Amino acid sequence: APSFYDFPECLKKDEVFLEIADHPTYYGCLKTFCDSEPILQDVGPRIVPPAPISYTSWHPDTPHDRHLHIKIQIYLNDMARGGGEFAYVPGSHKPDAGPFPEPRRQEDMPQMVRFTGAAGTAIMFNCYGWHTALYNNSTIPRKSIIITYHQRAEGDDIDRSPFKYLESRCTTDERRRLLCLQA
Repeated sequence: APSFYDFPECLKKDEVFLEIADHPTYYGCLKTFCDSEPILQDVGPRIVPPAPISYTSWHPDTPHDRHLHIKIQIYLNDMARGGGEFAYVPGSHKPDAGPFPEPRRQEDMPQMVRFTGAAGTAIMFNCYGWHTALYNNSTIPRKSIIITYHQRAEGDDIDRSPFKYLESRCTTDERRRLLCLQA
């Protein structure tokens, strides 16, 4: 069986995913981190079934030579320790951080922080940093929504077509900029 399940093209399937992409509870923080210019890349639910191993090892998503990428992970169910919770190494996003070990057991990563929390907990993190999904030793699948953004940069050649189908649902200039439908 696969070690995780992603649901593709969620923005085409339900309006709620667009509402989550710029939800006011965290959108202000996202704008601050991205110098007021976040660009949405993707929104997608993920289910991680119980398993004695994780679907991923410790890793950064993006090298430092790329634009800033930010992810928000929202737990859809309560996340207890040992339930496949997200973990991050604070400070690992900095260019001079590391090198980082590749521990045999994920929980042996020095300085890592586990993120547990109630359903609705949103974790915002810099994708340069080292992170993972820890082992899900529970009997409950970990359910979350992962939203990916990047920072608009001067001179970007931005493809404005991926979210063209959402234009009628863009009720503000800010949302149009988030989806690259407006400069």
